[in-house]
Amino acid sequence: MTIDGAGTLGRRIAAVYAGGGSDVRIFDTSAEQRQAAKDYVEQHLPDIQEALGLHPDRVGRVEVAADLPGAVEGAWMVIEAVPERVDLKTEVFGELDRLAEPDAILASNSSSLPTSRMIGNVKHPERVLNTHYYQPPELNSVELMSCGETHDGVIEALMQRIPRYGLVPFRVRRESDGFIFNRIWASIKRECLMVVQEGVAAPEDVDEMWNIFTRPGIPPFRLMDRVGLDVVLNIEEHYASVRPGLSDGPRELLRQYIDQGRLGVKSGRGFYDYGEPS
Repeated sequence: MTIDGAGTLGRRIAAVYAGGGSDVRIFDTSAEQRQAAKDYVEQHLPDIQEALGLHPDRVGRVEVAADLPGAVEGAWMVIEAVPERVDLKTEVFGELDRLAEPDAILASNSSSLPTSRMIGNVKHPERVLNTHYYQPPELNSVELMSCGETHDGVIEALMQRIPRYGLVPFRVRRESDGFIFNRIWASIKRECLMVVQEGVAAPEDVDEMWNIFTRPGIPPFRLMDRVGLDVVLNIEEHYASVRPGLSDGPRELLRQYIDQGRLGVKSGRGFYDYGEPS
């Protein structure tokens, strides 16, 4: 496989795939960046393998390439990790589409830009998609999002293959700026800033309460099921009454579940099924 871009994330992604046993080529226009990326992989590979529980029969070979045609030759997947500029990424994908193997997957690691905006020069968009990596190995999720024309088989193949590298893939079911988690984090971050800006709490108090509530590790939809979806809806209705302009979408989703008798743990069914009502 090939990584186009030897920056911070590019070299981390390269290390993960090499740690899982795949040979990796790293391309960058800067000789200094290429060498720094290779040094990073060689230095951190054992730690990354340990963190992700990777024990392949062999460690992947890591090479650097100064020319793009040589870098993508024979690669089953090419991941672009270049700066977040639509014009640059559009140019890069046009080159990759022209130079890569006909059956190679072309993926963008963009954290915010959907690949639908990058395929203006691409003749085979069915093999293009977003594969958004965070900061592996600590944050080992990968979000897969279609460019709008991606063949389902490409996404399904990656859903099956990516876990071999200690990564956890999540399918983004429709185009979404911010994908999944960054959208959620944007809302949390924004509300934290508002609480401090409005004088409701100090940053230290917000962080300490965050630690208390996240320590048990109860995820959001499980927690809503515990509270009761009817109660959650009442709370959301109150917020809507004091904050004009809030979207009705979340409340409509809650109403759909409640109308089906899915109130959460107390009814035996909510976002999850629990068996007999508690």
